[in-house]
Amino acid sequence: MTDTKKVNLLGLSPEKLIAFFESIGEKKFRATQVMKWIHQKGAENFEEMTDVSKALRAKLETICEIRAPEVVSQNISSDGTRKWIIRTEGGKNDCVETVLIPDGDRATLCVSSQVGCSLDCSFCSTGKQGFNRNLTPAEIIGQVWIAIKSFGPMDPNGPRRVTNVVMMGMGEPLMNFEPVVDAMILMMHDNAYGLSKRRVTLSTSGVVPKIYELVKRTDVSLAISLHAPNDALRNELVPINKKYPIAQLLEACQHYLANLPDKRHITIEYTLMSGVNDNEEQAYELAALLEELECKVNLIPFNPFPHSGYEKPSNNRTRRFQKIMADAGYTVTVRTTRGDDIDAACGQLVGDFQDKTRRSQKYIELREVK
Repeated sequence: MTDTKKVNLLGLSPEKLIAFFESIGEKKFRATQVMKWIHQKGAENFEEMTDVSKALRAKLETICEIRAPEVVSQNISSDGTRKWIIRTEGGKNDCVETVLIPDGDRATLCVSSQVGCSLDCSFCSTGKQGFNRNLTPAEIIGQVWIAIKSFGPMDPNGPRRVTNVVMMGMGEPLMNFEPVVDAMILMMHDNAYGLSKRRVTLSTSGVVPKIYELVKRTDVSLAISLHAPNDALRNELVPINKKYPIAQLLEACQHYLANLPDKRHITIEYTLMSGVNDNEEQAYELAALLEELECKVNLIPFNPFPHSGYEKPSNNRTRRFQKIMADAGYTVTVRTTRGDDIDAACGQLVGDFQDKTRRSQKYIELREVK
């Protein structure tokens, strides 16, 4: 049985790792040594850390651990997409999913931030499962660690096995603010994973106050799950819009961009659902809505899941929506569905956990009535 009193060094941010080593009477540089061993070389125990003195290794063994979440399974799609089911600290029925999407010389890792999701977007399979708890920093960065190590021994001088990280997995990242920020700082730190701030993206449904707080702490790229061109429709699809409507959300996005140290844009994510938000009028309305925001648009054809009540739009409607936005001057991409044969596509992630909100039970009951 794991000694729960041990400090798990995997999840400590650089600042907190330095503070920890100083608290046990060690020099700051020890934190750098250990950080490199864990995050660049994939060390799982302290005996591997050959440039650390034997006395310190023995000391760390007594009071610390390097513990990633447990991998329950790994599935590989026919298109090369990998999906992990990962058991977190909550026990047997406390699992999340992580997805790695290869694309030429890029590999994008979609990381979860919560067990379930505290929000209830109507078109998202994860949201219909309800919510259990927030992930710890070790459980978040552990997903990156697991994905890289799945290719074999980690080599800081070798090719990057994960080039991009998107906080777009299970959960709303800004509802788990501190652990997510700590994990993203590790993702970008030169002594850890060294990812560019342009290659670490946080996706939010629009927790407006936390966007203002985020830009004070980090300068990662920002994506907004918008999915509707007006408040009336977005209130139905993304219920948090009732608390923070579109005008407030776009104002927060402008503030975020204005306070970055470099010129950047926001990614607008828009899931297209047949007959819901994919007609020409809505495309023109979206183009007008975003005209003051420096952004690009990512259209996501809906990925079906059982009893969702929504359908994927036709290719013709998707292309027409894209053309209207492009003609209005926007850079518009259509996200290619990847990993749907292993239920790893956008909106399809479903963990295994106890739902503390009873949302999943209510959803099942509603389904049965229909």
